[in-house]
Amino acid sequence: MIKKDSIIVLSGGMDSVTLLHSEKERIALAVTFDYGSNHNAREIECARRQTALLGIEHIVIPLAFMGQYFKSSLLSGADDIPEGNYDDENMRSTVVPFRNGIMLSVACGLAESRGLRHVLIANHGGDHAIYPDCRPGFVEAMGRAMEEGTYDGVSILAPFTDISKAEIARIGARLGVDYADTYSCYKGGERHCGRCGTCTERREAFRLASIPDPTIYED
Repeated sequence: MIKKDSIIVLSGGMDSVTLLHSEKERIALAVTFDYGSNHNAREIECARRQTALLGIEHIVIPLAFMGQYFKSSLLSGADDIPEGNYDDENMRSTVVPFRNGIMLSVACGLAESRGLRHVLIANHGGDHAIYPDCRPGFVEAMGRAMEEGTYDGVSILAPFTDISKAEIARIGARLGVDYADTYSCYKGGERHCGRCGTCTERREAFRLASIPDPTIYED
């Protein structure tokens, strides 16, 4: 039997929900951060349902200061979200400065407080072009800082760092993940807009993985 030695940073999107299911035997706690993004509320509801399904403890921690003081179109309303592919230059406006660094720091403190050894995060290869705090160098450096800054050497586990979202979708399909109960759209509407960068990436992932897309889009 695998020891429950980990905490997961769980957004409620495709990637982190897949990681939740793939590592469920070792996850003692899932934490979702409410930092004021357009889609936070819908993601949080998905995260709650997914953890309840697996019987994993779930907590939501507010990080209101990020929404109040940080600059990002992800924090300033649906109308500011650019449309197009993830690799387009305008997608840089969706970067929330050092978001993963802040979340990993809090998760690290939670892990050490609960005697857990690892923090799971679901960054993936498709994030690297736009998001600096999803890249291998950042994850490695943050992992070293966490190990050096904790008595028990809390470490990061980021198994999706070098794979595509399509491969994540394939993993989830094999695990039976209900992707209809995940949320990605940066605009935060009742339905996925189908046009923003993360919707475009989501659509492409299912297509490349040859998996039916259960998402309801506006168009």
